[in-house]
Amino acid sequence: MTNEQENPFTTGRSVRHILAGAALSVPVGIVLISLLVLWLAAVLSLLSAPTGGAMLVATYVTAAITLPAAVLWFALEFARTHRERFRRSFSIDIPTPRLTWKGAGRHLTYHLIALVVGVPAVFLVLVPSAARRYAKADLEVARRLLTPGPYERLTQRVASLAQSRADVIAATDAERRRIERDLHDGIQPRLMALAMNLGMAREALAEPSPARDAIVAAHEEAITTLIELRQFVRGLHPAVLDDRGLDAALSGIAARAPIPVELAVRVEPRCPPSVEAIAYFVVSEALTNIAKHASAGRADVAVLRQDGRLHITVSDDGCGGAAMTPGGGLTGLARRTASVDGTMTLTSPTGGPTILMVELPCA
Repeated sequence: MTNEQENPFTTGRSVRHILAGAALSVPVGIVLISLLVLWLAAVLSLLSAPTGGAMLVATYVTAAITLPAAVLWFALEFARTHRERFRRSFSIDIPTPRLTWKGAGRHLTYHLIALVVGVPAVFLVLVPSAARRYAKADLEVARRLLTPGPYERLTQRVASLAQSRADVIAATDAERRRIERDLHDGIQPRLMALAMNLGMAREALAEPSPARDAIVAAHEEAITTLIELRQFVRGLHPAVLDDRGLDAALSGIAARAPIPVELAVRVEPRCPPSVEAIAYFVVSEALTNIAKHASAGRADVAVLRQDGRLHITVSDDGCGGAAMTPGGGLTGLARRTASVDGTMTLTSPTGGPTILMVELPCA
């Protein structure tokens, strides 16, 4: 690694940076000060009741309105030139903020400092150590005034985290689909073929024997495993969800439920795939919990898309008393719902009924 790579603030680079800054600050200062003077003149003319006809008044009004925007634009464009100066001098990138009045005020402050301090700083080229120190100080000032402010940095960070989370959810959903396809197209057919072969061997051995008993046990175990695998595959990501949407996928869940389920689905247009997957998981897990713990005689499921959100309501007439506990299924539902900025509320008094409501953004 060279010395310049270790320490970009060499004497040569610092001197070139100072000279370039002085050469840039003079025209920048002239332009911005001229625009500010013209704006002040227009405002003062309007305040002093200008004479000279409607055309002159219109000119003053136009200048008073448009010149601040011109100052804003020039301040940000000249700041871009200064950022390029740092990049060329020291290979240091300074982030670019958005176009805002607050940012323009900070940029104007830097341009003023560059004009008042940077131009006289050309004499520091005669003192190498002072030139290097000034270049470092100039970089610190630029990082404070030419970069996004604290609020903008926080906004950008939030946007970045939101995008990262969306990417993780999409990647997880894609991986879940891949696993579902591999199980459905690979392991499941082979297990089904094994169960069929064991079934034929079971039928071929009509006489009781230890070998037949072993084949019968293996056949029944294969069938049980196949059923569990099918349920696991459906829980991962059912193929019907991609092909036909929530209505068909949830109809399958309701049909397989051990208790009667009244299902109402109105989702037009379709939601994003990640939202559909979460909605399917919510309904599936909720009905599973009802069947296991609620002692319910029936359940009702309503899924409605309205005002850019997907509303899911699952209720039952069971014993109630459901609660979210660490590591429990309802806590998992809440976390999965929150992963897409959704909300979940649970009402389950002792004696019932239990009502689970989930809202998911569809945008």
